[in-house]
Amino acid sequence: MRRSSWLLIPVSILAVSCEKSGDKAAGTPGAETTMAALDGPAAIVTVLYKPPKDPAAFEKYYAATHLPLVVANQKEIGFKRRDLTKFESTLDGKKPTFYRQAELYFDSMDDLQKGVATPGFKQVADDLGKFASGGLSGMVATTTNDHGAPADGEPGGIVTVIYKAPKDTAAFEKYYSEIHVPLVLASQPEIGFTRAELTRFNSNLDGSKPDRYRQAELYFPSMEAAKKGIATPAFKKVSDDLGKFASGGLDALIGVETK
Repeated sequence: MRRSSWLLIPVSILAVSCEKSGDKAAGTPGAETTMAALDGPAAIVTVLYKPPKDPAAFEKYYAATHLPLVVANQKEIGFKRRDLTKFESTLDGKKPTFYRQAELYFDSMDDLQKGVATPGFKQVADDLGKFASGGLSGMVATTTNDHGAPADGEPGGIVTVIYKAPKDTAAFEKYYSEIHVPLVLASQPEIGFTRAELTRFNSNLDGSKPDRYRQAELYFPSMEAAKKGIATPAFKKVSDDLGKFASGGLDALIGVETK
């Protein structure tokens, strides 16, 4: 895993942001994952939106104003790609814990730090309070593994697992790298995901302890394929394994990629 210093920017940039969590701090980095070597973007700004008070108003502002603002400032901010996800439910069919996720990918942590210090990023961050009525968490992450690039014109289904800080970081990392990730990869043919992306959160955008610890995303060619995949015995085996190491708890969601 790549190590980097926490990003420090004024809290006022994300005044609506970062819910305060009682989670334990991430602590010292643990074992490396055993998946393929990192190939592609290495640093991510992740925004997790909680359910808004008025979803229709959120979606209207998000599509008509916020996303065009992000695109207009992309060159100045310097991110290379963006991934947008709208969560439909938890994996067991309940109301999703989070509403949407937006990820901005940078080539390095240095590029990310330069990007969030720009007037363009401040303009984007200041805009969040105008529509994110349910609140949000804004975090900085490093990619611990990017198992393949997104396909052109994909949008597909995504299974997202967002881990809270574990009670024992070293124990989590050891089990995760030696047992859980190999189990996921061995199950890929039956489950049917086409890409797996693992990230670890370094901090909130204001430099405080991250609201969440890790995230794993499994990408499917369609929502139908994702729903078929999570109904397989192989996925059940992977899901049952989570309780053996995710001591801090987690959110498991299914969503669709959006433009």
